[in-house]
Amino acid sequence: MSQEQTREQALKSRARLKSKKPSFRRQESWRYKRVSQVWRRPDGIDSKMRRKAKGWPASVEIGYRGPRKARYLHPSGYEEVLVRNADDVAKVNPNTQAVRIAHTVGMKKRAEISVRAGERHIHILNPLPEEKPAEAEEGEEGEKMVAEGEKPETEAASDAKTEPEVEHIEKESEKESKD
Repeated sequence: MSQEQTREQALKSRARLKSKKPSFRRQESWRYKRVSQVWRRPDGIDSKMRRKAKGWPASVEIGYRGPRKARYLHPSGYEEVLVRNADDVAKVNPNTQAVRIAHTVGMKKRAEISVRAGERHIHILNPLPEEKPAEAEEGEEGEKMVAEGEKPETEAASDAKTEPEVEHIEKESEKESKD
């Protein structure tokens, strides 16, 4: 079996095991608002959860750990490698590893890293956001105004009645009131 098939099989088994794993909650977190749900090991002398009493939630144990071959892998199947400069990209294996650019890296270096990774066909886990074209941005602004109840300038101008129309309407309403 090749390395890719083994990795895919390990990821599938990790997903299957994760679906069976209970969500571990801190003891009594469902009872008190002040107690958060973040896991803490129960250590009281009379604790039902520590004793693993029937009917109480499961505790964290080593048996719930994922398969060894799937550990430390990104859900895409690649091993994550943190990159801080463009030279680090040369050390990455494009077949098994993917790049995550460190959050301290600025836009210039980030762009350079992206170019080098693209040349070597390396997957970037946190790529630069794609810029929207200027026309799409203008269209979105008009949609926002309509959603908020305001009318765009072109529609507002077309809805305004001209003076002859207003006079005509006033004359008709006077005729009706006389009749």
